[in-house]
Amino acid sequence: MDWLSPEEWMAVRLSLRVSFWATLVSLPFGVLTALALARGRFWGKSLLNGLVHLPLILPPVVTGYLLLIVFGRRGPIGSFLEDTFGIVFAFRWTGAALACAIMGFPLMVRAIRLAIEAVDPKLEDAAGTLGANRVWTFAVVTLPLILPGILAGAILAFAKAMGEFGATITFVSAIPGETQTLPTAIYAFLQVPGGEASAMRLVVVSIILAMGALLVSEAVARRVARRIAER
Repeated sequence: MDWLSPEEWMAVRLSLRVSFWATLVSLPFGVLTALALARGRFWGKSLLNGLVHLPLILPPVVTGYLLLIVFGRRGPIGSFLEDTFGIVFAFRWTGAALACAIMGFPLMVRAIRLAIEAVDPKLEDAAGTLGANRVWTFAVVTLPLILPGILAGAILAFAKAMGEFGATITFVSAIPGETQTLPTAIYAFLQVPGGEASAMRLVVVSIILAMGALLVSEAVARRVARRIAER
């Protein structure tokens, strides 16, 4: 991308890095949470469902501020992680990934949950009557059937991470090369005279990446669904 300046290209690479790790790390938790909400029968299920979807309702700035309080260097979890493991989230790219993961988590869980609820429980019960335990039943029966939902949830979370602004800038600011993702870079360029051209180039890149992710997700989901139907 020769038409992008080094600073613009840095924001693109950082956004891809943050979105990738935010999606990858949160995916196992998303599957487990969706499974619990779709199949679980336990006290506090409604509370868990509310907590999962809370980032969709709260202003992103509020979510970012809460992350700063909890995961900041003086926060209860942030100080523990730094003193014990040397892990720092505040004003680091890892913090941007954490903020993006939390903001995209509800979309991921919802897509996977709908896929799980669409699976006929009788198929899982049949595997149980043949001696399969719950883990094996999920791995052999449920997981292949919900793969399109998992892919859809992962793509939605990735796209949300690429466009996340409020929580990210509140929690980790917009430090060039460290935490300045595509949305925060666009905002920064719009605040300086003559930065409109750079902002427009990044807007175009954002649109291309978002459309590309959606097209790839649709293609992969159709291919997985076709393979499942052929079995």
